[in-house]
Formats: sequence, structure tokens, C-alpha cells
Amino acid sequence: MTATGGRGAGSKGVSRRGFIAGTGSILGGVALAGHAPAARAKAAPAAAPIASGAHVPVLVIGTGYGGSVAALRLAQAGVDVHMIEMGMSWDRPGPDGKIFANTTRPDYRSFWLRTKTKQPLSNFLGFPLDKDVPRHTGILDAEDFSGITVYQGRGVGGGSLVNGGMAVTPRRENFGSVLPTVNAAEMYDVYYPRANAGLGVSSVDPAWWESAACYQYARVGRKHAQRSGFPFVFVPNVYDWEYMKQEAAGAVPTSALEGEVLYGNNHGKKSLLQTYLARATATGKVTISPLHRVTSVTPAASGGGYTVVIEQINTGGATTATKSVSADKVFFAAGSVGTSKLLIKLKATGALPGLNDETGKGWGDNGNVMCGRANHMWDATGKLQSSMPTAGIDNWAAGGAFAEVAPLPTGIETYASFYLSITKNPHRAEFSWNAATQKADLNWQTAWKQPSIDAARTIFDKINAKEGTIYRTDLFGSYKIWGDHLTYHPLGGAVLNKATDNYGRLHGHPGLYVIDGSLIPGNASVNPFVTITALAERNIERIIATDL
Repeated sequence: MTATGGRGAGSKGVSRRGFIAGTGSILGGVALAGHAPAARAKAAPAAAPIASGAHVPVLVIGTGYGGSVAALRLAQAGVDVHMIEMGMSWDRPGPDGKIFANTTRPDYRSFWLRTKTKQPLSNFLGFPLDKDVPRHTGILDAEDFSGITVYQGRGVGGGSLVNGGMAVTPRRENFGSVLPTVNAAEMYDVYYPRANAGLGVSSVDPAWWESAACYQYARVGRKHAQRSGFPFVFVPNVYDWEYMKQEAAGAVPTSALEGEVLYGNNHGKKSLLQTYLARATATGKVTISPLHRVTSVTPAASGGGYTVVIEQINTGGATTATKSVSADKVFFAAGSVGTSKLLIKLKATGALPGLNDETGKGWGDNGNVMCGRANHMWDATGKLQSSMPTAGIDNWAAGGAFAEVAPLPTGIETYASFYLSITKNPHRAEFSWNAATQKADLNWQTAWKQPSIDAARTIFDKINAKEGTIYRTDLFGSYKIWGDHLTYHPLGGAVLNKATDNYGRLHGHPGLYVIDGSLIPGNASVNPFVTITALAERNIERIIATDL
């Protein structure tokens, strides 16, 4: 007989309602694919924000992976760079003394301009998990489009603030389908190693992992995968493993072992704040304006370059100032959604009429789909679970799915295994400009998730049959097995060698570049941030050599 989370909670003497109240928030964040005090989780102190009328040699829109790579390498080449970031700088502690909110207690820091949380796992044991929160420029954006919700990081550091740190380089045999116009030998010999070094990627100590209580859930996942004949693979991460060992020993403040992931990690994770952005700002040639958003980019009336209109906002989301600045070159690095929405607006409104008809196309969800399984009582997954995943089930070649073995760090035994699958989904959506609403629309359809569900079933139907277990039906709504309503890995919208040339130069407008995940056509076959970083390293090297 299989055990559900209800039996797990009951076996520890905790009421079902009490369990929901204490753990619901963390259940919402477990799948979102440094060390010392929380104050370390920041780059250089913020300078004064950009002034209206300013001129900058290079303006970078966004501070995520691609933008951070561009800023660092341009600064090292002697170029002054100003970065525009819509989110906050995340350099001041909240009332609890920590920079980032605890995952179990979402507050004003948690969600981007929402008055109620919108967690990826919406239910548990029949109870809804979302709660009211003050409207604030929080760290996680759950952006709703037709048929899909896209989760994105908001703040200096972009998606690196809120992901699970799973730093996966795609298998080389799959790379041709990921970026077909890019030289694979160069990527695997030069740019992937450079990206992994720059990101601080490392692997967990396997001997420690084998005995660590916080990875019992992953060992159960390995047992089930291998008993059904699936390859179980360890995956590197950007977490500081020595710090996690000290967490487990009770020697330092807990972070991964406090379940911190969805709303930021206060201690052990090396986000871009500790890596690329720290090095970029240390050059003295990179400045950042948080709580600013670009609304227009147009060719300058004279003298070349571009005029950029920027709104400054407050923590309630209201515009407090509108600025016009000039830049010789502009890099779009606002993420797949942010860059695509801005470019399609600029094309449709005539601000950048030279953008071609590929603009806004080729968008995909990286085949994301989630599910949970209810295990037997003898397959306990552990009360203490690290929020940093270390492994996955690789059935890409046979079934088109790579499944991250994800945590459910509730602090209570649930007897549940949880997974985020990345699948080979062929569907691609397109952004378009809606003149009536003055917003960008995306034509994704929820039904397009069916190939992802089918691919994930090639793994989990077989495991359930072998183990005599069942799917959980209480995580995404009543009697709903599959989390098919979301993506953590938006990709595409300004596809390399289509909307741009083969190095990210936008067609029709010299001096404009795309350098983020919108270049990747919809699927990376694994968690994508290492590929985004490596591609940015490749592209900026060529751009510096030829355009500057």
C-alpha cells in the first residue's frame, strides 16, 4: 500500500491543517530549475541611478546571465557599461535580518507586484497554498500569458537569484538540436568550460552525498530510477558544498537546509551577485540602475547610436520618473520574455522598423512539466531535504525526457518523490503586439504540453509499475497529476541566426544586440543557464573583436 503526504504528516503527530500552514509555501518552490552571512549576497554598493540626458558607450538591459557576461567582458576590454535592471538590488536586509524571505513564509519580498502568491504547487492534500501578500517589487515574477505562467527572477542577478543552481551542460550529442548554427567543438572546448569556471560550478562530494540525511530523497530517486533501468546522473551545481556540509554539521546558519530557493538563498548559493556581477562591478567600469525599466529604443536623431527611454519605478511599481539617455550600443539581456516583449513592441510601433519578421518567434518552455509520486512507507524521502538538487534521470535518447529529482523540503516526512522534467517538446509560440491593450501577447496553448506529459510518462509510468506506486493528484489542483501550466525555463523569441545574425546582432539596426536566453530556440535539453552563459561568452568575444 502506498503512503501519501497525509500519512507522513500524521505519523509525526502534526495536524493536516497545521502541516499545510507551515509547509505550503515551500512546496510551491521546490523545483525552481558563496557562503557566510546574507550580506555577502550582493555585488558592489549601488551608485546613483542613471540620469536623464546621460550618454553611455554601452547600455545593457537586464542583469541576468547574458547581460552579466557582456558587462564583465566589455569592462575588461576597457568599455564603460551601464546596466538597467527592472527589479531591486537585494542588498538590504528585511525585518528578519535576512536579505531574502524564508521560503516557508512568503512576504512582501517574495512576489513581483502581486497581492497574492502564485506558487507553482497550488495545492496540498486538498488545501490551497497561496496567501495574501503586500504588493511589492518582490524577487519572483509569475507572469501570466495565454495558456502558461512563466516564472522569472526579478532583481540584480536575474534568474540566478531564484533557481535551484543546477548547472547542466547538455550532452554533446544533443547540442546540434539546441543551437544548430553554433560550432559545437568551440562551445565544448572553450565556452562551456569558461562559463562553468565563471559561474563557480562544482560537484557534490559523492561520499558525503551517500550518507547525508538531506539527500535521502535523491537516493530514493536513484533507487527507483535504476530499478526501472533508467540512467541516474549526478549534476553539478553553483552551491558551495563545503558550506552545505557545515550546515549539516550545525556549524553555520542554514540556507539550503532551510529550504531556501524560490525567494532567494541567503548564504551558500553562488548567484551572479557573487560571480560575474561581482567581478564586473569590481572593474569600476560597470554601474547598475535597479528599479528602472526600458520602454523604448530608437535610432538617435543624429550622430549615430540610440535614444533609450527609461522609467524609474518605486517598490510599489509606480513610475516616479521618465528618463531619456543615449547609448552607442545597446544589449538586450532582459531574459527570453523581457527581451521578446520589448523587441516586438519596438518593431510593431515603428521604433525599430528594421527588425525582421523572425522577431518574437521560436519561443518555447524547455518542455517543462512537473509531477509527484506517492511512495511506499518503506521508501521514506526524509524530513530534512536540501533545496539544491544534485541529480536527474536521463531518458532523453529513448523517451525525450530529462527529469530533475527535486526536493520537497517540508520539514516533515511526506513519502513523496517530486520531479521537474525537461522534455523534447516541438511546439513553439510567438509574441505579438496587441495595440488595443498596449501589451505583448503570447499564443501558447496549454494543450501543447501533451508531448511533454507523454515524454515524462516514459519514465514515471514505468517506475510506478515497477514499484507499485501511484502519481500524486493533490499538487496542482483537484485530481490533477501534471503540472502543465508553467515554465521555469523560457527560451527563444529572438532566435540566433534568425532574428539576429549568428552572434546576436539584430538585423536592420547596427549596434543592437541580443545576448540572453531569447537566442535559444525553445529547448536546451537540460536546465539552460550554463548554455545561456556559454553562448554569451562566445558571442561577446566575437562582438568585442569585430564591433568595438
